[in-house]
Amino acid sequence: MYNRTQNENGTYNTRCLYCLLTIATSVETDEDLQRLEAQHICPERALSELLAKESAIVAHASRN
Repeated sequence: MYNRTQNENGTYNTRCLYCLLTIATSVETDEDLQRLEAQHICPERALSELLAKESAIVAHASRN
């Protein structure tokens, strides 16, 4: 999930809403924004997904 803002000169900035890291500044096209966002590996999101998977495994194991 990303937050995009437009600069006065028409370019864009994008920020990850999980870790609040600025992914890119002064990007001119939507295609470039999508590419840069797709390349971002968010440590906060990865940890969140890992913990969710672990919780699901523990819950499944406790039912059996």
